[in-house]
Amino acid sequence: MKFLKFGIFLALVAATITACSSDSDGPEETDDAFDRGAMLANWADNIIIPAYTSFNSKVGEMEAATSAFTATPTVENLQALRTVWKEAYVSFQNVLMFEIGKAEEVRFRNRLNVYPTNVSQIEDFIATGNYDFALPSTIDKQGFPALDYMLNGLAETDAEIVVFYTSNPNAEGYKNYLTTLSQTIKTLSNEVLTSWTAGYRDAFVANTSSSASGAVDKLTNDYIFYFEKALRAGKVGIPAGVFSNGTLPQNVEAFYKKDISKELLLEAINASVNFFNGKSFNGNSNGASFKTYLDYLNTIKNGENLSALINNQFTVAKNKANELNANFVEQIETDNSKMLATYDELQRIVVLLKVDMIQALDVTIDYVDADGD
Repeated sequence: MKFLKFGIFLALVAATITACSSDSDGPEETDDAFDRGAMLANWADNIIIPAYTSFNSKVGEMEAATSAFTATPTVENLQALRTVWKEAYVSFQNVLMFEIGKAEEVRFRNRLNVYPTNVSQIEDFIATGNYDFALPSTIDKQGFPALDYMLNGLAETDAEIVVFYTSNPNAEGYKNYLTTLSQTIKTLSNEVLTSWTAGYRDAFVANTSSSASGAVDKLTNDYIFYFEKALRAGKVGIPAGVFSNGTLPQNVEAFYKKDISKELLLEAINASVNFFNGKSFNGNSNGASFKTYLDYLNTIKNGENLSALINNQFTVAKNKANELNANFVEQIETDNSKMLATYDELQRIVVLLKVDMIQALDVTIDYVDADGD
């Protein structure tokens, strides 16, 4: 749907003008015949479903490793479980942005990755054995951050962590909670993947409407919201103190593992870049995407191709993120300026996506921006 503000003049020219580029130096579009269906098919078949399939496989391995550890709580089994937990967590970065359909319905992103995790409540749940992860009030007591605490944060050494699952007076409670955490992630992953492969894919691809209810508009909003709020703010800005009076190192992702926050951030940036360019999850081919849509519209900003500007800024942001310590807690406490510099480069991407790309595609932002950017 096009939103043009020409007052009474609109009535005289509506028959001939169908699109307007308000921020572009290029020619006005008069007939947007871009094949949205091809883009939606590429998204679904080559990116989203393969990414969920891969993630679901990793989660299955994590659930199996959880069962092995709870059956035989040893240091070796703890380390094996920790390895597949990390692999699943990294894989999760490739599906975080797709909060649409069943994922939106089950609050997939929030149930799997709200951090910091609520340690005191987790301990209460373990002590009482009374908890229901379907309740919205429990989102910060489950998911990967809660597993991070259960696998990495209970004690200083692996041997001491194992004690919680063996000779602790409530060892069964710890094992039960760990099992429930892992099983819940697997259940939710199964639900979302099954939805995509059992009918939602076809409805998604067929919904080519150029309106707020169209699949392109909805997923464009989801993509930008994720990048702005979960990636830029959640992974970098909030712990670096951008939105508070001081730094919050305790709010970094994977706080208890400590040395994978950077890896999670880089994987998330790569996934965002690949989606923007329509790159297939299991290969190197690029299909219809935001990039090809912008190029089709000949979208120019300050005399330069907008898709190239966006890709260049992705590269700048990724290079800046690569300068960070693997341990974000240490980075914040020793030289937070590098975290702030990374945030600034990510913010430049937000502007390009949320202002320039949105205007070019004529999509309306459907969420409330409350952090002043």
